[in-house]
This record gives sequence, structure tokens and C-alpha cells, in this order.
Amino acid sequence: MTRFPEAENRLLNKKICMKCGASNAVKAERCRRCRSTELRAKAKEGRGQ
Repeated sequence: MTRFPEAENRLLNKKICMKCGASNAVKAERCRRCRSTELRAKAKEGRGQ
């Protein structure tokens, strides 16, 4: 990616809930919307083509 490091950090350093799809803070242990513990890191690369 050719973005500014600050913008890239803000856009990509998140966790995504596997149940409801909400964005959460990097240090979150539970989803802010549904309180699930099923969180994953946001993908930093495209899904390929």
C-alpha cells in the first residue's frame, strides 16, 4: 500500500467481530456491539485476484 503511515494505522489496526462484523479496538477482548469474544484482526492485505 502507498498510503501515509498514520492513515494506514487508523484504517487497518482494528479487530473485527466474527459474529456481527463490528469494528473494535486493537486491545479489545469482547465485541462492543454483541459482547462476543470471537474477534479477529482486520485483514491488512487484499483477498487477491
